Amino acid sequence: MLTPLDFEKPIIELEAKIEELRHLSHSDDININKEVGDLQAKADRQLRQIYAKLTPWQKVQVARHPNRPHLRDYLSALIDEFTPLAGDRLYGEDAALVGGLGRLYGRPVVVMGHEKGHDIETRMRSNFGMAHPEGYRKAQRLMDLADRFALPLVSFVDTPGAYPGVQAEERGQAEAIARAIARCLELRVPFVSVVIGEGGSGGAVAIATANRVLMLEHSIYSVISPEGCASILWRSAENAKDAADALKLTAQDLTRLGVVDQVVEEPLGGAHRHPKETVETVGRALETALDDLRGHDGDALRRERREKFLSMGRSGLT
Repeated sequence: MLTPLDFEKPIIELEAKIEELRHLSHSDDININKEVGDLQAKADRQLRQIYAKLTPWQKVQVARHPNRPHLRDYLSALIDEFTPLAGDRLYGEDAALVGGLGRLYGRPVVVMGHEKGHDIETRMRSNFGMAHPEGYRKAQRLMDLADRFALPLVSFVDTPGAYPGVQAEERGQAEAIARAIARCLELRVPFVSVVIGEGGSGGAVAIATANRVLMLEHSIYSVISPEGCASILWRSAENAKDAADALKLTAQDLTRLGVVDQVVEEPLGGAHRHPKETVETVGRALETALDDLRGHDGDALRRERREKFLSMGRSGLT
């Protein structure tokens, strides 16, 4: 079942009517193809109109949609021979950040990313995609592996942010994130990252300080969630819509600001309506980005990555 968003309700009602007519046609041997076709065209037209002018807050809702493809969907569809690697060799395993070795269209890669989970059980186990320090230390371990064996690195970003609990802070959350970012900047292999849902704060940047940063069309990427920003500035989460407007967190805004290199288009109606097609599109975009980086030597890759991030904020902000 597709979880409806508030602004999608007229479309959901039309689609329910279409399904009802299709069921009636099959059961009673009635040919109502023309009526179904007309309703489908109307639904597609409304969907196109709605998604052509989504507000930042509506994009936040789409980015968080539970039916949106998650890391496990990308791994199962794109990464052959995936071999997960667990633990940080310091404290333990963190299910919120998954990584390992595999092949992307035959190309050996190290892959990692945030996993939110699909149901209550998996969401609880993965802590809703909010990694602990051991998750970011595992990420550093995977980066070391990529460097050691000269393997391209691919990361999938989908997190509200790093877990802010007391135990995480006691185990050095800020230090783990800082070291992960620093390790990203030292890599001598091609590194491509894609924001597939939410890119929240340092928890996202820790595995997204890449040579190429891609972003799905209706995903978001920000230093803080709209609710968190509203709580600080307006002392109320009810101003989350205002915060979303001010944060410039959409893929289109961030491309204009030079934070993101490429927007990956989603199918009509968003990734949650067409997860398989979205995964395939992301796979092709990753392959193209890695092809563009092929042949660059380690020093050039490292230098380009460092200059890319150090130059952010110096221009294009007016």
